[in-house]
Amino acid sequence: MNDNDPGRPQPFGGHIARLAGDSTPWWPAPVRPAEESPNIIVVLMDDLGFSDVGPYGSEISTPTLDRLSAGGLRFTNYHTAPLCSPARASIHTGLNPHRAGFAGVANFDPGFPGWTMEIDPSIDTLPRLLRNAGYATFAVGKWHLTRDSAMHDGAPRFSWPLQVGYDRFYGVLEGWTNMHHPHRLARDNSPVAIDTYPDGYYFTDDITDEAITYLKALRSHDSTRPFFLYLAHGAVHGPLQAKASDIAAHRGRYRQGWDEVRARRFARQIELGLFDEGTALPPRNHEAGYEVEPWAGLSAAAQDIYARYMEVYAAMVDNVDQNLGRLLATVEALGDLDNTVVLFTSDNGATREGGAQGTRSYYRQFGNPAGFGRDFDVERDPELIGGPRAMVHYPRGWGMASNTPFRLYKSCTHAGGVRVPMIVSWPKGIAADRAGTILHQYQYVTDLLPTILDLAQVETPDDLDGAGFAPAITQGATESTHPEQYSECFGNRSFYRNGWKLVTLHRRGAPYDDTEWELYDITSDPTEVNDVAAERPDVVAELAAAWERTAWDNQVFPLDDGLGLLQVLRRPDDASLNEPVRLLAGTPSLERYRSQKLVTLRDFDIEIDIVHHDAADGVLVAHGDQGGGYVVYIEGGILCFGYNEYGVEKIAAADFLPPGRHRIRISARCGEPYTLGFTISVDGQPQATLDGVEMLMGFAPFQGIDVGIDRRSPVLWSTFADHGAFPYTGVIEAVTYLPGPPAPYDPAELVQQMRNAGRRTE
Repeated sequence: MNDNDPGRPQPFGGHIARLAGDSTPWWPAPVRPAEESPNIIVVLMDDLGFSDVGPYGSEISTPTLDRLSAGGLRFTNYHTAPLCSPARASIHTGLNPHRAGFAGVANFDPGFPGWTMEIDPSIDTLPRLLRNAGYATFAVGKWHLTRDSAMHDGAPRFSWPLQVGYDRFYGVLEGWTNMHHPHRLARDNSPVAIDTYPDGYYFTDDITDEAITYLKALRSHDSTRPFFLYLAHGAVHGPLQAKASDIAAHRGRYRQGWDEVRARRFARQIELGLFDEGTALPPRNHEAGYEVEPWAGLSAAAQDIYARYMEVYAAMVDNVDQNLGRLLATVEALGDLDNTVVLFTSDNGATREGGAQGTRSYYRQFGNPAGFGRDFDVERDPELIGGPRAMVHYPRGWGMASNTPFRLYKSCTHAGGVRVPMIVSWPKGIAADRAGTILHQYQYVTDLLPTILDLAQVETPDDLDGAGFAPAITQGATESTHPEQYSECFGNRSFYRNGWKLVTLHRRGAPYDDTEWELYDITSDPTEVNDVAAERPDVVAELAAAWERTAWDNQVFPLDDGLGLLQVLRRPDDASLNEPVRLLAGTPSLERYRSQKLVTLRDFDIEIDIVHHDAADGVLVAHGDQGGGYVVYIEGGILCFGYNEYGVEKIAAADFLPPGRHRIRISARCGEPYTLGFTISVDGQPQATLDGVEMLMGFAPFQGIDVGIDRRSPVLWSTFADHGAFPYTGVIEAVTYLPGPPAPYDPAELVQQMRNAGRRTE
């Protein structure tokens, strides 16, 4: 190739020379959207039940959503996937969850096509399609579309938000976080370096601030370019945490209990016209493992603490509405509100994650081995509920009330798991005489992508599973565009066709050839009360066969076998995350999953090489947060090892550490099932022990490893209260993790334990 070869990259001067004789610019012409293309804001809640906001019957004050509803449309028959990652994948691809690779949440990876837990780069995603059409694309909040073994700094980033099509991203890649002290924020393609959060920090406020900043920055440079904002809240996923001022506004509201709240919400729904007068409220959930006790039968002490959990949940919903109001006030001030589509919904129904009694230790329930008899809860001062020191979740009775009037919960394919609120507002596109209209036609989560593209006047790709319903928004169409749909989650299955719904609640571990199907006519029986399977065996057979065919078409198989293998199996290259690692001072925080692989369900050693001097104090290494973890630190010259056992602090003090070069060794050895014993040594001499502590498992420690400091949420609040992040003032040469052999427990029991963790994560 010579220098004049047009196929060879030219220096800038070459472009100048070429342009001198050719008026065609070498750069592509900017893509401009169709004239008057609307801005799009998708507000996605996490684990929000059908009745949790004012327009759907809630007692929680949601004035912003009330205004959007009054000027827009409410859908009563919108369905989603039973879990968060599958729903989010369908929103982004227009494909059914399994076909998009998300049979479950992005924390499993057994190697089957429907379980890849990442969006294939060849798929045209919603933000990429809009960006290619000239939109600015922004995402804030929770992502949860990157498998957990690909979230660390050394992993390829093709499934991170920017590579999926967003111009900017700010939030968490995981499925949840500490709302007061997020475990690992990311901005664009990089983790955010932060040691301590400011007083009063709250995640919902923060992501709203970031979204507002994006919109202000865009309009300061381009007054007409439309934007797509994906505002994916961490609220109201566990752990439930809220601002004290918001909790105070709901104090005492829920002493009446879930039965009364549910009845009042249902009466309000009938009054609002969401359901016909003859609609039945199902009996209290009674299925084994899903059942709810009558509120009146609870002790006064249980009622008090259960009510406090719901106060926090209500405060989180309240805060989301406040922040949405702030965001829309900015959109209005920029002159964009009239031509902005706002779509508000939830990724799935409310959850039963908190068990029958709720918990003040959200991570302990995920580390609760089958048959081991541990209570989900730990003793914590009730005044801590909702704050940064308590990782709480409500009892499933409140999940039942949240899903009013539907049965069961998230992960189920009954309506409680998949039928959620959806509000659409567009002042310019919805005629005034249709403001406040309630629409009852069936639509599914895959329909959002083609609908948004239709509203944006962007060409829709072929081979989608969704069917757009833009005419329902702009023209008042009332016919469903989605005549049939399968659903599956952990063996729970359903199939919808033209008003009929076939559904089963699968007993985990049971064979699939004796499925007990239920059949409902949801046009006349939206709450799934009257099972007509016995009267219509022809419809049962027809829809069961349709489910089977559709499942094969959408790579649903293999179904979960109830043994946990699909949750435990991982890619072979994940084994590299178990290898020893040497961390130098100044190393950024390790990611959660990478950190856990070094210590979970195994023996391990930590070697800490330091040069100490008389006045030096501080943290040498920390792993975890207020939900559970461990920390090695020097305070007043005394070497200490602190262990946070799912919220309970335990501290072992060694000897006074003299100045000089030292190797400190923390040796962890597996003891009786699911316990650890620690030995703290200095220069080869044992100095202290801490025996018989509960192993941290499931998702604890949730915050990754830090060297020389305890960042963000502290392992020990007692130390944090005195010293903050407590950086070490001596010299740390290196911290080396040496993973040992796995715990010698029965493999079948280990698989069962992992199954429980996966199931409770939902």
